[in-house]
Amino acid sequence: MVINTELCALSEYRIYPGHGKLMIRRDGKPIWLGSSKAHSLTLQRKKAAKLVWTQAWRRLHKKGITETASKKRTRRTNKVQRAVVGISLDDIKKKASEKASVRSAARDAALKEVKARKAANKAKSGGKGAAPKGNTFQKVPKHMGGKGKRGGTQR
Repeated sequence: MVINTELCALSEYRIYPGHGKLMIRRDGKPIWLGSSKAHSLTLQRKKAAKLVWTQAWRRLHKKGITETASKKRTRRTNKVQRAVVGISLDDIKKKASEKASVRSAARDAALKEVKARKAANKAKSGGKGAAPKGNTFQKVPKHMGGKGKRGGTQR
């Protein structure tokens, strides 16, 4: 035999026949309330989600759903290497696989080449570049107010 039950509008508990109250809201919607406590709290316009004993609060705070649903699995993102504008993917892989000593030797060679180029440029110019840099602009004092004009009510 199936018993026709209603749901309480506040607590969402089942209301069996002969129990609870039927309240008609101003807009004409009928609301079933299971207890005087639910009726009182509805009249006070309390939110069901803020009352710890209601099903709305339990749903909001994920209570009692451990056996029904298992934890979702998250997919891990895979790293993909892509070519950069100036260099292809093969070159990137080649550089990554080469040893640190080879890399440092190449860096040292590049530094030596840059230093040699700078020395050649200095020798070609004759060392004139350092002299005129000393006094290219005149130092201008900042416009400070001084001690006389403070403004306001200071003594």
